[in-house]
Amino acid sequence: MLRKRAPTSPGEILLAEFLKPLGLTQRRLADHLGCDVKVINRIVNGRPDVTPEMALGAAFQTSPELWLNAQKAVDVYQMEPSYSEWEPIQNQ
Repeated sequence: MLRKRAPTSPGEILLAEFLKPLGLTQRRLADHLGCDVKVINRIVNGRPDVTPEMALGAAFQTSPELWLNAQKAVDVYQMEPSYSEWEPIQNQ
């Protein structure tokens, strides 16, 4: 069953629910996490997948599942159009 709208990406959540309300810059978060600011920028812009290794949960006192479930929802949504083209295996 196709959804009418795309799920909210981890990057959208990061920007709207954490960075903006807390007045944090992408650079400050990157420095806190010990990663390059490009990594945070790419997440905000929806380019790389969020992985279990990302410390977003620890940085914001959320669960890793919040970020991984958001990523999974995006991944499944993007796969759905091609999924409808698959044929089920038939008994012979």
